[in-house]
Amino acid sequence: MVRRQALAAASLLALAAAAPAWAADTAAPAADTDPADAVSQVVVTAAPYAVSLDTVTSSVNVVTRDKLDVAPPAGLGDVLNGLPGLRSTFYGPGASRPVIRGLSGPRVMVLQNGVGQVDASALSPDHAVASDPAEASRIEVLRGPSTLAYGGSGIGGVVNMLDDRVPSTRASAPVEGRVAGSMSSVDGGWGVSGAAKFNAGPLVFAVDAVHRQSDDYDVPVAPVSTRLAARDGLTVDPDKTVRNTDVEMDAYGAGVSYVHDRGFVGLSVKRTDTTYGVPYAQILSPIDPDAEGPVSIHLQQTRYDLRGEQELDTPWFEKVRVSIGHADYEHAEVSVEDGEVGTRFLSDGTEGRVELVHREHDGHQGAIGFQALTRSFEAIGDEAFVPSVDIKEYGLFTLQRFDRGDWGVDAGLRFDTRSLETATQKRDFDNVSASLGVFYKPAEHQFVALTLSRNGRAPTEFELFADGPHPGTGGYEKGDDSLDSETVTSLEATYRWTAPRLRVEGHLWGAWYDNFIEEAPTGEIEDSLPVFQYFQTGAKFHGAELEVGYDAWRGKDQSVRLEGVADYVRGETDLGVPARVPPWSLTGRAIWTASNVEAELEVRHVAEQDRVATYGLPTDAYTTVNLRVTVKPFEDKPLRWFVDGRNLTNEEVREHASFLKDIAPSPGRSIRTGIAWKF
Repeated sequence: MVRRQALAAASLLALAAAAPAWAADTAAPAADTDPADAVSQVVVTAAPYAVSLDTVTSSVNVVTRDKLDVAPPAGLGDVLNGLPGLRSTFYGPGASRPVIRGLSGPRVMVLQNGVGQVDASALSPDHAVASDPAEASRIEVLRGPSTLAYGGSGIGGVVNMLDDRVPSTRASAPVEGRVAGSMSSVDGGWGVSGAAKFNAGPLVFAVDAVHRQSDDYDVPVAPVSTRLAARDGLTVDPDKTVRNTDVEMDAYGAGVSYVHDRGFVGLSVKRTDTTYGVPYAQILSPIDPDAEGPVSIHLQQTRYDLRGEQELDTPWFEKVRVSIGHADYEHAEVSVEDGEVGTRFLSDGTEGRVELVHREHDGHQGAIGFQALTRSFEAIGDEAFVPSVDIKEYGLFTLQRFDRGDWGVDAGLRFDTRSLETATQKRDFDNVSASLGVFYKPAEHQFVALTLSRNGRAPTEFELFADGPHPGTGGYEKGDDSLDSETVTSLEATYRWTAPRLRVEGHLWGAWYDNFIEEAPTGEIEDSLPVFQYFQTGAKFHGAELEVGYDAWRGKDQSVRLEGVADYVRGETDLGVPARVPPWSLTGRAIWTASNVEAELEVRHVAEQDRVATYGLPTDAYTTVNLRVTVKPFEDKPLRWFVDGRNLTNEEVREHASFLKDIAPSPGRSIRTGIAWKF
């Protein structure tokens, strides 16, 4: 049961939603790589066939393992925050999901090796993703039309966490692996991760583990914002520590594959066990005399995966690829004071996809695929605001690419069906999605593309059937079982310049929604919480993203690289401004590299946001300064030691994409040090 104090704190926030994120604690975007390396990177998520970063027709970022090794131990949204067009839902350090182009929750798919997490993270911002970034070998982020291969739930974007738990290649040494670890000052935190694989005849075995933990973190101001205090007449606790934000996370797994010259097939198992605190409003008055203590969340998941790839000898198809994941998930809300378990969320399901890749011929690449999901969701407890639901989804898709050298065409078509059944009712949805992109190479280093797409998304179980108090969003939520599918027509223009010393990538995009599913306060109060009703309206979003990387100077053993990242998004519905749309941001970096030292200075500015939804509160602009120095002590060993200073000017950071922006700002100044070693 979520305690009454949590309910009271949430109600303070329900009408003021917005977002703190770990500003600047980000894995660097693909522009961090040398341009020559960037163009050779193959994007696994964009299509089942090989597509390099320089010829993708929409917006894609790749975060490599090298970047993840030195990234702060944090949730997925916080690690990706700062990539162009991305923010975090930051519900304290324990729970974060990506916000992509102003959209989050069920519109952003989080995948593991191409199939879903089968968790409850899309249900509420206080629910953590059941996979940690430290497990990944790389993370790929897709925006816009390139998400079609994964269905309507990726209408806003797709984040695919790729790991090597099921080995697809043989180990290059008797034992091959990596180890990383770090400690941070702002929260007394530390984390370690590692992975290894080894050969045993035709079999390849892999193991991996992640542990991270932290205490309550410090901030430069009182956690409760002056705006919220003034609006609601609160007396604020001046303590500059955000309480009940401790985290302890363990994830460990193992896998085995049979790897041969023409493919691989293997199995893996992973266990995730996470406990994290939920921040609450730290006020001295008014206090509910019957209020009970804070709440922590205990998340457990056991996941099994089967993956394989096999070359074929048919004239039409080159290979077949299979990925299946099954997960048993439990999420319990626990009283910090007495350990009593309240509401529990259970999710048990299996998702799989099969892809047949066409044999390349005369510039033609293509694939057809089938995807299926079956999942049972159940909420148990006083605040089980969604009934038990059985969900079934099936999808059939094809992607085709014609590259004629100077120009080409990308096309996709997908059909989805989704069924949601409770004890008393059943809803079925059918959606057709399609995309068509044309690209042109006007000169050797240039690439231009224009892509038009239309996607459909079926409503989720809580948009349809919710009816009860939801402290995670600070409201009493009511679904509407008559909702139709949400559809979006989007247009995106891409420009890319990739030269030996310069890489520029820009995107202009617009998205027009029919039956956009939103929730708004009705003005009623139930269970001491404001009532929020799901409804459908028209909406439109538009925005831009820009990445620039330039090698300003190259010497014999040294170089200086300059980088810039900017993004902007604006949303509008028929009823006004949508909630939690982030403001524009601008980031600049200078990177000095020598033979055994690298120093990176980053300055990030995020603008104020005064375009807010009904009852929302604005956020101020802020500028953070970050500095990282990485040393390679040994010329012949891949060992790195780093010192990382984050938010060095100790700025008050309240971003606009989280429900907790007015009670839990992002961490203050922090110094972190660690090592990363490959063997």
